[in-house]
Amino acid sequence: MRIDLHCHSDASDGTRPPAEVVRRARENGVDVVALTDHDTVAGWDEAAAALPDGLTLVPGIELSCAWDGRSLHLLGYLFDPGEPVLAAELARIRDDRVLRAQGMVERLRELGVDVTWGMVRGLARGEAVGRPHIARAMVEAGAIESAEQAFTPRWIAQDGRAYVERYALDPERAIGLVRAAGGVCVLAHPRARRRGYVFADEVIEKLAAAGLAGVEADHPDHVPEDRARLRDLAASLGLAATGSSDDHGALTGDRIGAETTAPDAFQALAAAASGGDLRLPDGGREAR
Repeated sequence: MRIDLHCHSDASDGTRPPAEVVRRARENGVDVVALTDHDTVAGWDEAAAALPDGLTLVPGIELSCAWDGRSLHLLGYLFDPGEPVLAAELARIRDDRVLRAQGMVERLRELGVDVTWGMVRGLARGEAVGRPHIARAMVEAGAIESAEQAFTPRWIAQDGRAYVERYALDPERAIGLVRAAGGVCVLAHPRARRRGYVFADEVIEKLAAAGLAGVEADHPDHVPEDRARLRDLAASLGLAATGSSDDHGALTGDRIGAETTAPDAFQALAAAASGGDLRLPDGGREAR
């Protein structure tokens, strides 16, 4: 049983439509896949409608949070997207994503980059506009050769010349909101050192006390030593240790299934959600 609990579509900053994400997941031998777009559930219905035989879809999201002034991401699963308080916060985050992206475009233009808001908006399918859209627009404008080059202090890294802050949730509050909506949260890529997502054991311990259900241990940006430490920490805190590809389509080499979650960890997450009776699939279906 191959389970990938972290994938993106072009409903946020992935490059493939939700229908293509689930098709590629099945072609890559995945049995259970979570669609976790940034701050939006806009791709859920399309993914569910296109679900191939033998594949189960876990509706999810990647929530933008901030801890001590640094970006922190939480993966939410199996929650009710219509819960009013959570839905309002997600709308606020998406609105501020647009304002932030517009501000970054303005700063880039001041720095001599011939990128426009129209170019960025054309690359973003919905309201979850992100830095990868800006990076792709910079490539189109000829300012850089690859999107990865945008994420440096020269351009739009968190300490970059064109970076603009945006609204983000306190992660302890975000965990509470997702739990109130019937779902569970997993801390995304907490040791992705190359991208600056590095959080100490003490942070994970505090989030566990707030109701965190799991930690993403196996991730393409985690080195073996960090994976082992995260697994040990998860075990000591009673958290599920998950594995996920964090696929963004062409931006990450179409790597769905590159990292996977053990079935018992998946079942532990499902049991912690309000539904609590989700079972691993014999045939494909949507897990709600």
